[in-house]
Amino acid sequence: MTGSTHQLASPEIAINAIPTDDRIWVPQAPNVFFRPLFLNTLTGQWCNLLKVTKSGVLSRHVHPAPVFGFVLKGSWRYLEHDWVAEKDSFVFEPPGEIHTLTVPDDCDEMITLFNISGCMVYLDEDNKQVGYEDVFTKIDMCRAHYEENGLGGDYVDQFIR
Repeated sequence: MTGSTHQLASPEIAINAIPTDDRIWVPQAPNVFFRPLFLNTLTGQWCNLLKVTKSGVLSRHVHPAPVFGFVLKGSWRYLEHDWVAEKDSFVFEPPGEIHTLTVPDDCDEMITLFNISGCMVYLDEDNKQVGYEDVFTKIDMCRAHYEENGLGGDYVDQFIR
């Protein structure tokens, strides 16, 4: 289209979600890792796998936008609810709900696909903000981790749209 100002769509992403190279998992906290799948800097959306390799409480947090999850391995729950998300479970989290993610004692590894828009705001017991994550902090974490482990800081660029 000569003379057109139309832009082509961003390229698709088609990858093996669960990597064979452990260096792709980005450490987020002790025994907590994420694998980026899609990082959208225009809308603030990100999609990743969350992997937890030890039981216990991960975080207390709130999302200002809906979150969608699908459990691939293991199980987890929110202390504020009586349901348990097990393998093949779909989870919808409404915006504004405060919850505390925990992995049960009988689970040695949990992997869940999460699709998140906006940010995660980490809270203490008094509902005071103690931290946050958004697509940009996720990119920064990936870039630093990949630079340090030999994949190169630009490895994360393939997931950014």
